[in-house]
Amino acid sequence: MTTITFQLEKLTCPSCMQKITDSVNELTGIEKIKILFDRSKARVVFEDNKISEEEILHKIEEIGYSANKI
Repeated sequence: MTTITFQLEKLTCPSCMQKITDSVNELTGIEKIKILFDRSKARVVFEDNKISEEEILHKIEEIGYSANKI
């Protein structure tokens, strides 16, 4: 398992947080995602032999948000 933390942009409400969580959880290889709304950060635990960081970032961007690895 690999853990990565992203700084999220455009995270303005709890429903935004839920939208990101639901979308990322749909991806194969995601073990867990936790979003800290007050810090606009997401921590994702995933199987790096099934999904890449870039694929996770792409999914977040695909639904209208921005994320940067920190």
